[in-house]
Amino acid sequence: MAEQVPKSVLFVCLGNICRSPIAEAVFRKLVTDQKLSDHWRIDSAVTSMYEIGNPPDYRGQSCMEKHGIPMNHTARKVTKEEFATFDYILCMDESNLRDLNRKSNQIKNCKAKIDLLGSYDPQNQLIIEAPIMGMSLTLRLFTSSV
Repeated sequence: MAEQVPKSVLFVCLGNICRSPIAEAVFRKLVTDQKLSDHWRIDSAVTSMYEIGNPPDYRGQSCMEKHGIPMNHTARKVTKEEFATFDYILCMDESNLRDLNRKSNQIKNCKAKIDLLGSYDPQNQLIIEAPIMGMSLTLRLFTSSV
């Protein structure tokens, strides 16, 4: 019997202190609750330089605590290697998507499927707004399945 290769997903937003670490934490909880942790590699990153090295925003941390979802992350920039090693790179808005597609065009062996995370929303809310500007959509999308 062939060994199953884990799937991998990288969540990406502009600052990696709000949307993408929330997505990472919630997805990790869903995978853990379904006892599928061995089948997934999960992480999050940033397209900009603004927040590198910072922890998640306190409002997102507070919300995750209320829902019993662990969140431990430090903002970091997406690397060139991740375009070749992740199966999925899911981002939060069109600006992130443009940045990621532009960067992926510079990678010879890009295997990642780059898409908007919102394209998987059953309520068809394509863009996930930054929680700093309005947390409701991000939290609804991620906590509705928890």
